[in-house]
Amino acid sequence: MTDQPYQGYDGYDGYDPYRQQPAPQGWPQQQPYDDPQAAQPYTQQWQGQTWETQVQPPVAPPAEETAYMPSQGAGAAYGGYQEPGWGGTQAPAHAQTPAPAQAPAQTPPTDGSEPGYGPATVAGNARITDAQRARLEGRSPIIEPGVQPAGLTALLGLLLAGAAAIGPYALVVPLVALQAVTAAGWFRLNGMWPARQGIALAFAGALTADVALLASGRTPAAILGTLGVWVLLALVLQLRSHADPDERMYGLMATVASAALAIVASGYLASHGDAVTVGAASVAVAVLVRALPLPTPASVAASLLAAAGAGVLAGALTGLGSAGALLGAGAAVCALIGHRAASYDYPSRFVHFTAGVALPLAAAAPAVYLLGRALV
Repeated sequence: MTDQPYQGYDGYDGYDPYRQQPAPQGWPQQQPYDDPQAAQPYTQQWQGQTWETQVQPPVAPPAEETAYMPSQGAGAAYGGYQEPGWGGTQAPAHAQTPAPAQAPAQTPPTDGSEPGYGPATVAGNARITDAQRARLEGRSPIIEPGVQPAGLTALLGLLLAGAAAIGPYALVVPLVALQAVTAAGWFRLNGMWPARQGIALAFAGALTADVALLASGRTPAAILGTLGVWVLLALVLQLRSHADPDERMYGLMATVASAALAIVASGYLASHGDAVTVGAASVAVAVLVRALPLPTPASVAASLLAAAGAGVLAGALTGLGSAGALLGAGAAVCALIGHRAASYDYPSRFVHFTAGVALPLAAAAPAVYLLGRALV
């Protein structure tokens, strides 16, 4: 062993990786780097990219994306990790969190073109309907159809009365019009528009009942059979719907009620011709008197008396005599109930000209049939 450094063997003086070797003969002499430290021997040089020692703050996203996100410091951008001291500055351990920006409240338009909506609240929307506002102010939410729908009801009632005097097949023409308006008006009265499938289903049930009555010799059992089949059909169709459970239940009730009213109106076709004449004429007179500008109790009493008088007059023409007064008064009571239903909860003009026209006559059909069988 010796204390001298290793000198190699056979003339080789040892390999030093940090010493600059002379260039072979015939090769151009390499020039040193421009780095001033290159002239110092035995010094390792880094010629690549180095790590960034400064912590760069994150780029702030757009304001709409951070409306509810508090801004954080540079150190918090890495999940609370503090960058070790590489010669740069460190972010504070606890950055101050500013309050989240509050969304500006929406102001209702002042031009009256759209209904105003207030700002969002935890308790829900504070807007109320016209009917609810009327109740809070002590006013009635009932608006009666008026004189024009009453005139259309009277015209349709007189057509039913005249067609019944001719024969059952002539009665089918105004009866089909009554059933179509009944189906459309009930859906619109319940706020469901457009509801083409429900209206078409109810109207198809009414036509089926008419055909079944004519084919069976005007047997009332055809009405009950058609009504049962259509209730089952409406239930099956609603079960196949993909709407919410509440909407399906609401649609089922509206469809069943509309089909029931349109099918029950076929009772005019199952009734005796004289009973239809007296009942339809009495309903026409009762609705016209009810539309007069009178207080409600006086108007109701006057319409019932007028219907009884019209029943007596029509009974004298058909052979019912004084029994027509009872039939006319009974049909008028049912007609006023239908008139009241078409006036409920601030209905629209379309409701007045559909449900307001058809419901008095459709609701009077069972009374005409039952009283007609008892009196004729």
